Amino acid sequence: MNKWLIMIIGLFCLGSAHAKAKPEVKATAVNEEVAIFGGGCFWGVQDIIRKLPGVIRSDVGYSGGGLLNPVYSDVHNGTTGHAEVVRVYFNPKKISYEKLLDYFFRLHDPTTLNRQGNDVGTQYRSVIFYQSEEQRKTALAKKESVEQSKKWKKPLTTEITAAKPFYKAEDYHQDYLVKNPGGYTCHYLRD
Repeated sequence: MNKWLIMIIGLFCLGSAHAKAKPEVKATAVNEEVAIFGGGCFWGVQDIIRKLPGVIRSDVGYSGGGLLNPVYSDVHNGTTGHAEVVRVYFNPKKISYEKLLDYFFRLHDPTTLNRQGNDVGTQYRSVIFYQSEEQRKTALAKKESVEQSKKWKKPLTTEITAAKPFYKAEDYHQDYLVKNPGGYTCHYLRD
């Protein structure tokens, strides 16, 4: 075989292998937005949120702290600054961000600082991590509206802050209450 032909075939194969090694880029769905909420133990928050019409999918994880790639044992001790959170993918044509916030303020007690039920610590704080200026404005307005409604007897402690990196929790935490019916939760929808 001609050595030039061998070189050309070799370069073609090398180029093809290199092209396959590039990461695949997936397009974001047009009718999909993301919201991130922390309202205590993420199991109960996810269990309520994932059932809402217009919610596409959700996963639980950690956000808000400084530790890179935290795991449950890191976050559980309360020293990382991370909160247990739920990342919600939703179709804004079927459920608005504002409507998600309505549910968020109903499914936990936003007046208890760093506590929900038996769970105590900064990792269980009430927090909204906004993804855009529009979400920030909507969250601030909703918090003010809930505060003014006097539904809660004490002031709201919910933090509203710019989104930080989200770290997906371990697989056994994902959809925990689906896998473990009757498992621990302190979350329910209040009137």
